[in-house]
Amino acid sequence: MAEKKVTILSAFKSIIWPRRKLVFIGLILIAISKAASFVTPIATKYLIDDAFANNDLPLLQKIVGIIMIAITVQAATSFLLTYILSVQAQFLISELRAQVQKKVLSLPISFFDNTKSGALVSRIMSDVEGVRNLIGTGLVQLVGGTVTAIVSFVLLIDISWTMTLFTLAPLLVFAFIALKAFKVIRPIFRNRGKINAEVKGRLTETLGGVRVIKGFNAEKQENTIFEKGVERLYQNVKKSLTATAAMTSSATFLIGVATTGVMYFGGTKIIEGELTIGEFIEFTVILGLMIAPIVQMSNIGSQLTEALAGLDRTEELMNMTPESDEKNRTIVLENIKGDIIFKDVSFAYEENKEVLHNISFEANSGDVIALVGSSGSGKSTIAGLAATFLNPQSGVISIDGKDVSKVNLNSFRKNLGVVLQDEFLFEGTIRDNILFPRPNATEDELKAAVKAAYVDEFTDRFEDGLDTLIGERGVKLSGGQRQRIAIARAVLADPKILILDEATSNLDTESEALIQKSLATLTEGRTTFVIAHRLSTIRKANQILVIEDGRIAEQGTHDELIAKEGRYHNLFTYQARI
Repeated sequence: MAEKKVTILSAFKSIIWPRRKLVFIGLILIAISKAASFVTPIATKYLIDDAFANNDLPLLQKIVGIIMIAITVQAATSFLLTYILSVQAQFLISELRAQVQKKVLSLPISFFDNTKSGALVSRIMSDVEGVRNLIGTGLVQLVGGTVTAIVSFVLLIDISWTMTLFTLAPLLVFAFIALKAFKVIRPIFRNRGKINAEVKGRLTETLGGVRVIKGFNAEKQENTIFEKGVERLYQNVKKSLTATAAMTSSATFLIGVATTGVMYFGGTKIIEGELTIGEFIEFTVILGLMIAPIVQMSNIGSQLTEALAGLDRTEELMNMTPESDEKNRTIVLENIKGDIIFKDVSFAYEENKEVLHNISFEANSGDVIALVGSSGSGKSTIAGLAATFLNPQSGVISIDGKDVSKVNLNSFRKNLGVVLQDEFLFEGTIRDNILFPRPNATEDELKAAVKAAYVDEFTDRFEDGLDTLIGERGVKLSGGQRQRIAIARAVLADPKILILDEATSNLDTESEALIQKSLATLTEGRTTFVIAHRLSTIRKANQILVIEDGRIAEQGTHDELIAKEGRYHNLFTYQARI
């Protein structure tokens, strides 16, 4: 399938037209500025042929006064143009970044599993920057430059049509070269955005995993990987610079040819009396006014090409299907009980490679469902399906009798709480992290969550208590402390459905004993899915599912499964001996 490209027309409709008033003001300002720019060359003719030739001091003073007014008008319009449009362009960039970030967060978990976070940061922050050349001074200058070139051309024809036609030939050759170059440059710019995202993505991973890198003395190989990335970026930039240099050198050569021709033809006409010195200088200055925007347009054209390449990539993200699927997910959950049923559910991360096969079980409101089994058996996938992070390929998952695939995700996740094995904490304070699901919770509610998860067991020893800064991802805390904060966060969220993925795996014996107490409180009255390797933590579960190779190998309570003397019995007795 061919990649859909953003065109000038589509960019005009979506970006420029909604801001047409500001762009119109910009066009008026640039029209005034360009009109003022013609005053000096036209006045030069009268200055030389009339004021100087006739020693007319009053006329000289009048002409100089008019030129000063024109220069002042140019300066004022230039300031207003840059201020109004550049500020609006930056506002648009911030607006687009917010829209792209919002879109990215609406995408399904599978998208994030396959995309580096650093690459996404690059796409959100960098790809939209080029729009400043669309709404900013770039596009308006392009229009203004075109108008200037046309007016200059008309004035040059009026002075000498033969000299004008001679200068036109090399300019047309330059225009042809520029158009060809832009076609070459656009895919280069698009690819640059992709490479940039990949390099930033790897760099983000490198900085995040610095302890692993240093622990395995792997700095050298990470340096090599990064060097290869920046080398690819350099090669891409070199290609675009080559194309740009070709345009610039072509412009220099062709303009030189035109200028030399003007000198010859103009000099001949002055000698033969067909042209005055004032008219020759007027022609030369106006020719400069015509050529300058044409050369400038090649630079602006390059900027616009880069902007459209960035918008191509942004559009690609914005056209992705969000996980919310509002057309099909129309059922809004109000007061849910938490009855969850899996009926013949199968799932595959890759086509034709199922990791779950016909999973069926019922979890009644308030039940604790424990998922046990070897690594890679499918436990986390079942939990991901229960949390609506994943969607089944076949079969039905229901909540209170309603098909989850038809349920509004926002209404479901308001009732969901998650505590993961490698719990993610945000940079900031302990208080900020516990309040994350409910920023407006009262101090009493916060304290209750802190007490329930035994967070106060260690925060009371900290000088700043709950306001202690924990560093990026909670690096200043122990694994057990991070886990207790995560549980406090879940307590405060007060969910109806709870996912506990190895919630006690990072804890020492003392911390685990405390957490087991808080988990007993946390799971009370909530439908809870517990993934656990430590089978001692799930003895009181209402139902234990033993998962092997994506299937339910055994199902029942702890006592029932021990009595069967099957897979669960073997796992439990093995752990008991350790």
